[in-house]
Amino acid sequence: QAQLVASGGGSVQPGGSLRLSCVDPRRDHRLKPIAWYRQAAGKERELVASFSFGRDLNYADFVKGRFTVSRDKAGNMLYLQMNDLKPEDTAVYFCKAVLGGYEYWGQGTQVTVSS
Repeated sequence: QAQLVASGGGSVQPGGSLRLSCVDPRRDHRLKPIAWYRQAAGKERELVASFSFGRDLNYADFVKGRFTVSRDKAGNMLYLQMNDLKPEDTAVYFCKAVLGGYEYWGQGTQVTVSS
């Protein structure tokens, strides 16, 4: 069941940019999104970037130098700035929070990169 809302997806040409956002619409401030994943059609869901131990930021090799994760001061909003998008970045992008040992996911937002 989706607890988070991811938004900002869309269709862009190669080389374009998008900025994704993730938030808990119920404003439960205990639920802080910490990671972005993506899932392309017919493929497994894969990690794009995540905070570990609350502060260390890790990126998948395939997005290093192109994608940047940030969050607001309270940690309730998570963003993914995606630059220099490539067709292989086409996927549904999901955000995730972890609370009390449980994972909470957003419903996903579609990103399509094509000319």
